[in-house]
Amino acid sequence: MNTLNGLGATRKCRRQVLAALLLTAVAGAQSVHAQTAGQAYPNRPIRLVVGFPPGGSSDATARLLGAALSTKLGQPVIVDNKPGANTVIAAQYVKSQPADGYTLLAAQSSFVISPSLQKLNYDIATDFTSVALVGVIPLVMVTPNELPAKSMAELVAMAKAQPGKLSYASYGAGSAGHIASELILSRAGVDMVHVPYKGSGPAIVDVIGNQVAMMLATVTASMGVAKEGKVRAIAVTSGKRVAALPDVPTVAESGMPNYELVEWEAIQAPAGTPKDVVDTLNKAFREVVASPELRAKMATLGIEADGTKTPAEVRAFVQNERDKFAKIVQDRGIKLQ
Repeated sequence: MNTLNGLGATRKCRRQVLAALLLTAVAGAQSVHAQTAGQAYPNRPIRLVVGFPPGGSSDATARLLGAALSTKLGQPVIVDNKPGANTVIAAQYVKSQPADGYTLLAAQSSFVISPSLQKLNYDIATDFTSVALVGVIPLVMVTPNELPAKSMAELVAMAKAQPGKLSYASYGAGSAGHIASELILSRAGVDMVHVPYKGSGPAIVDVIGNQVAMMLATVTASMGVAKEGKVRAIAVTSGKRVAALPDVPTVAESGMPNYELVEWEAIQAPAGTPKDVVDTLNKAFREVVASPELRAKMATLGIEADGTKTPAEVRAFVQNERDKFAKIVQDRGIKLQ
């Protein structure tokens, strides 16, 4: 009987010890969770979603920014490629993620162009929060070396003399290059036949081969072939000349005052992301983009670093770009082909 009582006491003691250990473990886990929840943002990896496959300039830019941001914030920044539908798939994905600052969208001009060209299941004004503008990408008007026109004014005169006979290339229907070209044609009062390509590579090949008379290509895509003398660079679409091509005049200098239309790279987050998180990210992006080393690397990709705007200024910039592109799309009757 005494033995049984001893065994019962031992079992009771074990149960009490196990219960105490369990309570300690639960309390510890709760404490760790509370500490993690109370930690300043960010306290875990951040995902930067890119709407293009690996290897392009947007992907390369995102990886440069991600590496610099990781060092600045002390957390890994993982580039996540989700290509398709002219970046719509990436935007849809980011919209669906929690608004906590841990999933960001690397947005380009297509972000504001798509709403004018197709029905979307998101609204860029209400479903996203602007975080930062990191840089602009001027477009370069390139022509075949065989083309008699050696300036934009001469090209316009040539097109006027042959209405609807000359053709121009773009790196895709509805791309910034397509819309920027249509704005020039509209302002000049001339017509040219649009020939869309699946990307800049094949389009530039046909410019070199004198198959089309003109193309507005990104600095990234055109700088090399222009410097090698394979095409003639006759104008840039930015408000000022491009450092990589200092001898090439702007479209505005070439007889079209106040013309400016460029590609750009910006950061967006899901709507509802806390203001303090957005402010933290904006400050971090502005600081990394201000780095001479990063600016130099971006320049090699044809991107002129910006990084000076506040979230409110980025939001206003994005809305202005949306309105600008939408007007051209409507005025010129541009459609996806």
